[in-house]
Amino acid sequence: MDLPLLICARRESGAVTADWHTEVWRKVAPVQLRETVSGAVPEQATSVRVAWTEEELRVIFHAEDTHAWATLTERDAPLYEEEVVEVFLDPTGDLASYFEIEVNPLNAVLDLVLRRNRSGYAKDFAWRCAGLRTAVVKTDAAWTAEMAIPFRSLVAAPPQPGDGWRVNFCRIDRPPGGPRELSSWSPAGRANFHTPERFGTLQFAE
Repeated sequence: MDLPLLICARRESGAVTADWHTEVWRKVAPVQLRETVSGAVPEQATSVRVAWTEEELRVIFHAEDTHAWATLTERDAPLYEEEVVEVFLDPTGDLASYFEIEVNPLNAVLDLVLRRNRSGYAKDFAWRCAGLRTAVVKTDAAWTAEMAIPFRSLVAAPPQPGDGWRVNFCRIDRPPGGPRELSSWSPAGRANFHTPERFGTLQFAE
């Protein structure tokens, strides 16, 4: 599977409300997540929209889900053991390290940085995405999560138009009575999102 490219337009996105019906988000074309092993259409669809300002990256997930659930509410709890959406960011693209930010249906946050070592990647849970803002809205049929990720928490200087970051957008769905479903924008080809060589490219545009 080819690695995807996503053009990220500059938009003044306003408050973080997890409302994908706002005028700003309606003008941003969504991309769909796919089952991360096969690339097939997932049982429950997830769309992602992205935009940026000079200060931050904005990401909004809309996840179809007839039973969105979570129990964990503490910062840096193992959200991946339940239902969650995730953003992976490698600003330098060298695959030596990357950031991971997760949000669950209760608006709990897990943020960490992973750094390559001899045995793979070491997880640093002490890292905090300073200034991160999130919001979640749930309905009977779906849940929506929005993140505003300050560039200053990731890099020394914000990106410029034309720059590209290696990224992925992912979801873990755990429906009652059924197997978990892993979906991602750039399918990993295996049941593990921590496959940075399969990250796609987010290109910052005007």
